[in-house]
Parts: sequence; C-alpha cells; structure tokens
Amino acid sequence: MVKMITNLRLLRLTASLTNPHLSFNFNSHFSLSFFSKPKLLSSSTSSLSPSSRGLSVRSAMDNAGGIPTKEVPVGVDAAAQEEFASLSVLLQEFSKISTIDKAWTIKPQNEDATSAMFLIGQPDLLSNKRRKSILTSHISQKTDNSVSFRWAPFPVEMTGVSALVPSPSGSKLLVVRNSEGDSPTHFEIWGASELKNDFAIPRKIHGSVYTDGWFEGISWNSDETAIAYAAEEQDLPKPTFNAFGLKKEASTDKDCGSWKGQGDWEEDWGETYSGKRQPALFVIDVNSGEVHGVAGVGRELSVGQVVWAPSVDGQQYLVFVGWPSDTRKLGIKYCYNRPCALYAVKAPSFKSDTGVTRSDATEDSLIIKLTQSISSAFFPRFSPDGKSLVFLSAKSSVDSGAHSATESLHKIEWPLNGKLDPSKITEVVSVVMCPEDGCFPGLYCSKLLDQPWLSDGQTMVLSSIWGSVQTILSVNVLSGQVSRISPNNSKSSWDILAVDGDNIIAVCSSPVSIPQIKYGSLVGKISTDAKWSWSDVSSPITTCSEKVSSVLASQQFDILNIPVRDVSENLTKGACKPFEAIYVSSKSSKSESPDPLIVVIHGGPHTVLLASYAKSLAFLSALGYSLLIVNYRGSLGFGEEALQSLPGHIGTQDVNDVLTAIDYVTGKGLADPSKIFVVGGSHGGFLTTHLIGQAPERFVAAAARNPVCNLALMVGTSDIPDWCFFETYGSDGNTIYTESPSAEHLAVLHSKSPIAHVSKVKTPTIFLLGAKDLRVPVSNGIQYARALKEKGVETKVIIFPNDVHGIDKPQSDYESYLNIAAWFNKHLKS
Repeated sequence: MVKMITNLRLLRLTASLTNPHLSFNFNSHFSLSFFSKPKLLSSSTSSLSPSSRGLSVRSAMDNAGGIPTKEVPVGVDAAAQEEFASLSVLLQEFSKISTIDKAWTIKPQNEDATSAMFLIGQPDLLSNKRRKSILTSHISQKTDNSVSFRWAPFPVEMTGVSALVPSPSGSKLLVVRNSEGDSPTHFEIWGASELKNDFAIPRKIHGSVYTDGWFEGISWNSDETAIAYAAEEQDLPKPTFNAFGLKKEASTDKDCGSWKGQGDWEEDWGETYSGKRQPALFVIDVNSGEVHGVAGVGRELSVGQVVWAPSVDGQQYLVFVGWPSDTRKLGIKYCYNRPCALYAVKAPSFKSDTGVTRSDATEDSLIIKLTQSISSAFFPRFSPDGKSLVFLSAKSSVDSGAHSATESLHKIEWPLNGKLDPSKITEVVSVVMCPEDGCFPGLYCSKLLDQPWLSDGQTMVLSSIWGSVQTILSVNVLSGQVSRISPNNSKSSWDILAVDGDNIIAVCSSPVSIPQIKYGSLVGKISTDAKWSWSDVSSPITTCSEKVSSVLASQQFDILNIPVRDVSENLTKGACKPFEAIYVSSKSSKSESPDPLIVVIHGGPHTVLLASYAKSLAFLSALGYSLLIVNYRGSLGFGEEALQSLPGHIGTQDVNDVLTAIDYVTGKGLADPSKIFVVGGSHGGFLTTHLIGQAPERFVAAAARNPVCNLALMVGTSDIPDWCFFETYGSDGNTIYTESPSAEHLAVLHSKSPIAHVSKVKTPTIFLLGAKDLRVPVSNGIQYARALKEKGVETKVIIFPNDVHGIDKPQSDYESYLNIAAWFNKHLKS
C-alpha cells in the first residue's frame, strides 16, 4: 500500500511536470507547487508544445467558495502524457542509484582487520532532500593475498547529521548536527557502544558548523581531548525597537515586546553562501563541552580548513587557511582565484584539573602567516612524522585570474623545536604548462584525504584530473616524483576514498557503468615505479535495477582526440594540441543510420566533464541518443597553456571547438547532421545559446540550464563580475575590472554574448533557471528567452523558485532532465 501511494504521488508529480502552472496538494503533509508568471514558466509559440496541450488542472482552492474540488484533467494529449509518464519512470530508475560520498578506515589496536565506514547518498524525491546513511564493512586479508569485505546487513540512516569525524585512533566519533533557526548546534561524542557526551552550543557562542567542503575544517587533536573547527560567528548586535522607539542596548535575544532592525548590510561569499555569517575558528573540549573562540584571528580574515599542528617547544598550534575578507567579497564557490594563505596560531587553552589555565592568553593572540611568498595555499596536511606541512596552491588561478587552473603542491618544514620560519616554501610538484602526449598534465585536485599517507610517511595519494578522466596518483613529497597508480589503460574515472595501510579503497565508474568499489594493493615496496593490483569489491551499495543494468550493458564509449582547426601562429604549443570529447553510443548503432546526437557542454569554462557515471547523461543516452561530451580548449586536465588560451576568446574559440567536434563525428559517420541537439549549463549554457545563434541551422533543439546569455547584464548582478571581465578581455581584464563599467566596456561584453546573435536563432529552446542563482542571476535567462519568444522562436522556461546555480535539489534535478528529454523527443519527432 505504501509503495502504491508513493507511486501515485510520483505519477501526479509527473503529470504536473507536463504543465508547470499546476499545483498539487497530495495531503496536508506533502505539497508541491510550480508557481511563477505563466509567460515565464511556459512560453511556447507552438500549439503542439506539451505546455499548451498537456494537462490543465485547477488548484483545489480555485473555486470561489474556497471548497476543495476534485482535480480534473482538461484537454489531455493522451499520447504526450503517456510518453512523459514513461520517461519519468525510467528517470526514477536512474535516480535510485546511490553514491558513495566519503569513506573512513579504522584499524583497531591488536587486530589485523580494518573497519571501514562508507557514507552513502541517495536522492529522496518526495522530501526533496538527499538521504545520507552509513554502511560499515570488515576488511580482512586472506592467506592468498586476496581481500574480503564483510558488510553490515543494513545501512543506518544519518537523519539530521551534518558531519561525521572519527578520532585519530578510531575509538571516538564526532557527530555534528546543525540546527535551523535559533536552535543550538549539537556536538555528540560517541564511543564504541554508547553516546559519551552531547553538547548543545547556543547561537550566542556561534552558529552552524561549516560543512561545505571549502571553509569546512573539523580536526581532533592528537590526544583526542579537543576538536578544532570552523563555524559561523555569532550574530552581530542589531538595533532593537519597541513601542517607545530605539532601545539603547542592542540585543541578540528575542523579546516579544520589541523587534530587531536590519543593521548594516554585510558582504557574503556569494553563491551558496547567502545569509551565512563569516566563518570563525573555535575549539571544544570533548570532556567538558567548553568552547573557546580562537583569539587573534580578526574579521579581516575568513577562515577554514583548520588542522592541529605538531607542538613546537611544547606549544600547541592550529594551522588554518585564511581568505582576506576586509574588502569586496567576490563569489568563492568554484572560484580558486581568491587569494588565500596558511596561518598558524596558538591553540586556546582549557583549564587543567587544578583550575589553572595552561598558557598566556596574550601570546595566544599572535598569528603567523606561513605562506607569505605565494598567493594561494589550501588543504594543509602534516606528514606522519610531523616534520613537513604539505599544501596545494592555486597560484596559477590567483595570478592569472582564471577561476580554476592547474595547481601545484608545496611544503614547509615544520620545526618541532625552535621558531616557525614562514619564509622557506619548497615546491614539490610544479604547474605543467604543456604536457607531452600521454604524460602527466599537472595537478587538478578538488579535495585531499584527511590522511593521505602511505606507510613510508613521505608518499601521499590523491585523485587528480588527467584529460577527460580522473586518476589516482602517488606523490613522493621528498623527490617530487608523481606516479599514476590507477590502471594506465583504464578509460574510466577513479576516485580515492580512503587509505588502508599501504592499500587503497577507491571508486571507479564510466559513462556506461555505475560506480564500483575497487581495492588497490601495493605489490612489493613503495617506490616511484611500484606496481598496484586492483580487485573488484562486491558491495550492496553499488547496485542498480535490471532495467538500468540492461541499458548500460548495451552502450559503449570512447574518448576522441579532436584536432584543432585553423591553428594560428599566435597560439602556444599547448593550445595547438588536440582537445578531447567523450562519445557515448549504442553498441547496435549502425553507421548508415546513426542515432540522434546530444552535444553536452560543461560550464566554467575552466572545468571538465569526466568519463564517469552521471545519472542525467545516462538517462538521456538510455532514450536512444548518442552523446558527444566536449572538453574544449580551456578545460581542466590538459596543461596550463591550453587552459589559458581561452580567456579573451570566449564565444569564438570555444564555439569553434564544439563545432569542430561535431564535424569530426559527423565526418566519421557517427552522427546524422540533421539530428543534433545541444545541452549545457552556466558557461555551457553560454555556448549552447551561442551555438544556436552562430550556427542556427545545425541544431534540432537546445536546452540551457542557468545560461550566461548577456555578459553586459551579468556583470552588474553576478557575485563574480570579475569573471565577466577576465573571460571577455583575457589577462587585461584583471587591470580594467571595475564595479562601474563604462559604456565601452558594456558594448564589448555585449558583443561577446549570445544575445548579440539572438536575431539569427531558429532552434526551439528550453530554459531551466534557478530563481536564487547568484552566479548567473535568473534575469539573464529570462531576458534571452523573452527575446526568442519575441522573434517567434519556440521557447519554454521552467523556473525553480528555491534553487541556486546548480539546480541540484532532487525534485528540481529530476524535473529538469525529465523536461529536457521530453523537449528533445518532441522535436526529434517533428
């Protein structure tokens, strides 16, 4: 019965997607609405569009008397509704597949086996949230050197959990529960079989703990008595008013006889950080629950990624990343070009058993900038012996202005006695400008493990992009030697989850295979040319339905090298090298009648689409489309010269690369030139709308998710106006960037934009827009869609009222790709 009710609710949701004007009230506990002005939500000029001929249902409260009425379909296109329902069922099959978001290994004392915890994520469409659960496994080595994973029978759902952090020994577990509104944040300290302590930290001390993956930093000290972390600073006092006017003492407390004013507006860090207060550092005593703010770190720094440092002459230090925040805060999400540095500060002290504080608070307030000679430093990690502090740097991004670029790895020798010397930084892995064919292209890391070290204490392992795949690398921090330890011949993408001694737990996937757990065993001793043996791990996590399994088994993929067309002598060597595209197709596709092709374009522009499993793309390919996923010049993973060739040439070089890739596959008979579609988001939406303007005869239909359509409009409304200048003007954009662009600037920005070509567009286009997008505000897509509608181009717009740039809430992601599929199918038939 429960399953039947759930399916009924999803069927009603599916029906509503055919007409986004609808509102369904399933019961008093569950309500979904898709409200906006009708002309914005669905503005098709075709009488055959699903929005104009689909379901028309009145709200239960539409009648004049306010008496609930039965929802009655009017003007139903039965065939369109049936197809839409079928698409929705298939998409649900793909949506059910779990992801492995994180893993930890714990080696109990005096035991040969290892315990592992896997954090599993799964979208829940009805609640519009991602469910998180933990599944544990017991890992043991057999006598024949094979490995055995013994899984717990069921996962345990982590309801309301914001972060999990095991202690260094694995004997304790921190569970952080951030609360909404004015409720306190809870720190739970768990032992092996019981809750040891539960501390409620009120808002007057600090707000929510940062668990965003960037400012986030939660670190146990070595004796497991204290935890350092980054959290939102406490509310600043605001003016308070009552019936007699202003209250002289401002307060953060609630009072029913008064109300709070707004106070001064404060800059935030833009996209996904709206409304969040500045991050500050705190330390909690896990026995008493006493919390201390870290003294000496002023509001001129936003702080995060804190770790405990080995003591120096008996003094305990914290090392953290600081971003200057005393001037204009530009958007930081996905933007590695924000200057940052490593700092050290003495850890706050707690009273000893005798009641005496263990250090001088005045001395504690002194902070030391450790990375004065470099413009970027983040993800600090100490070597096991405590002698080296290793960190990544995005100096190429900061120094050039690109929002993401090739990274480098550095280290500082940490003095276990003596004074800290912030002047000497050693480069371990340099930025690669132009890699030789098949060789290491440079570091492109979005994360580092908390404990990335093998047993020699000098070899760290990490995941990094290498062309169109992600690989696992080892780096010797003494010699700087980089080795590829995931299989060299693999075209799939690999991501490291955890280290188990000198073994590695990883996850591997491809466009035609769901994520699978792999176990890598070191063969012989650790060395630069060490061999690794990889085993498949049978897991209850990485499963899918027979339908999905059958669909994926019928597909294949390849990574194509696309020669650059019209090479000029002004290009660097790296910019002249071929770029890559991932081609996904059916094994049964025939060259004389190839399947219709969807061209998929990533955003950024300095990101990459990997040869890994992506639910949305797997769904589209399951409908009978081939995919061409283009990693044009400017993408990550191909060296710095190729990346830096794009700024100043957006709208031309990247557009030409996509058209070159299309010509390449059509020339080889892999695609029918009359059946080509295009989809992209953000800068991928910029290219999508550029392509339908610059090549108006080439595409059957297009889909754009939060697209950049008018740089002249975006520059005044985005959280990253500097991006508009840099990508438009190249390196000159850094010097001419201003908050008040001139008419000449705006004219150049407009000329680089898709809207400059809007008069030539003929392609039916669907827009998916997040109303809370601060990166590319919704006005960009709406203006362009209205311009298309004004021209008579068939246009459909869906606005997600609570979504930001990524449109990644489960219901929004589901509806987005469901509508893209229906849009493409409709125009393929016509």
